[in-house]
Amino acid sequence: MVLGQLKIKIGMKITKICCIGAGYVGGPTMAVIAQKCPDIQVTVVDLNVDRIAKWNDPNVENIPIYEPGLSAVVAEARGRNLFFSTEVDQAIEEAEMIFISVNTPTKTYGTGKGLAADLKYIELCARQIARVAKTDKIVVEKSTLPVRTAEAIKSILHNTGNGVKYQILSNPEFLAEGTAVEDLFAPDRVLIGGDATPEGQQAIQALVDVYARWVPNERILTTNLWSSELSKLVANAFLAQRVSSINSISELCEKTGANVAEVAKAIGMDSRIGPKFLKSSVGFGGSCFQKDILNLVYIAKSYGLHEVADYWEQVILMNDHQKRRFAKNIVTTLYNTVADKKIAFLGWAFKKDTNDTRESAAIYVADDLLNEHANVVVYDPKVSEKQMLNDLDYLATRSVSENHRLLQAASDPYAACEGAHAIAVLTEWDEFKTYDWQRIYEKMNKPAFVFDGRNLLDGEQLTALGFMYQTIGA
Repeated sequence: MVLGQLKIKIGMKITKICCIGAGYVGGPTMAVIAQKCPDIQVTVVDLNVDRIAKWNDPNVENIPIYEPGLSAVVAEARGRNLFFSTEVDQAIEEAEMIFISVNTPTKTYGTGKGLAADLKYIELCARQIARVAKTDKIVVEKSTLPVRTAEAIKSILHNTGNGVKYQILSNPEFLAEGTAVEDLFAPDRVLIGGDATPEGQQAIQALVDVYARWVPNERILTTNLWSSELSKLVANAFLAQRVSSINSISELCEKTGANVAEVAKAIGMDSRIGPKFLKSSVGFGGSCFQKDILNLVYIAKSYGLHEVADYWEQVILMNDHQKRRFAKNIVTTLYNTVADKKIAFLGWAFKKDTNDTRESAAIYVADDLLNEHANVVVYDPKVSEKQMLNDLDYLATRSVSENHRLLQAASDPYAACEGAHAIAVLTEWDEFKTYDWQRIYEKMNKPAFVFDGRNLLDGEQLTALGFMYQTIGA
């Protein structure tokens, strides 16, 4: 569908950008664009008043997202050409280019429940843009979306009857939480998809010119819309597939006496395979991997490609199995009962250097242990007790009062571990390696167990101190 001539000339310089959504993608991405392009006004809008207030907090260390280096970027650009606001309509009206960076969770209702992406927030954004815009716009999909979502956005924007012309671009993010700023500063690639029409190519070039301010041209890849949308899902699916593949081998290693770290090193030295994403663990988490694979499964099923769907669904099944067997192993090792026993968790975030807990393995391991009536005490340097309890309450496995009774957060790791029967390492925070483990051992119930779900700690050192140490795949 051609939406008509966009009144943006080739070589036109974008001067005002709006991003709808101040979350883990929109906030960091726009902060870096503002820092690298001080002549472009960047406004990040969100209806969440509390979130915007935190982005505007005079103490920049209180911004709502923890990412190494992000606070410094925000401090440099905020108030100069980076603004955070709840005035969504005004920002849409003023902008020449609008990024949509809202949540696209897996559906929990209706057709596609448990698999398909819930696009209600994307549609609401499109309808709001259509209602407010009075001048031609470039609309950029930044959220992770199913292939051909742009067709729906086009339909909504095209049928407003107000004469405004739009071009839709796909510009998926490839950020790893914990290294998001680094990934934005020096990306492997920037992917931009758009229509093959002259108007579509003009819109693509306008966005290319923004990124080209700091990204080398050879790392900016342009494609058609559908290739761009699908590439994001497939990239995450391939990465998650590697994690589940090595995790499946970890269980075999435990049965045979092999060591999964040694196996991973051996196969990772094959140049055709490479070493990345071959670290066995309690399982992958985060907002992207599971959601995107489930979306890919749903798309495959919707086209009748059931063998394709079954193949990718197995990646999720293996990940769920890894989390369940980790919790089961704790129960089995502790003499088949953890009832009324204190289990200390080191880490709740799904990975280090982020405060994001979405789909964290810790949530599901804790859920299983609480079902066994364990008392779980958690220390995480960036995650609050409120967030931990919210994560458990969302599962709705037990009553809210039970969750509050059985799980609590500790203000420091030594308090979390004192009197514990076992420690479970659920996040690979670097600081865990620096603790006084002799001091921890002396304060624990004996025998003192450490279940290292991230292969983080020095097992020989802990065994020498007296710990009963177990790690994944060894």
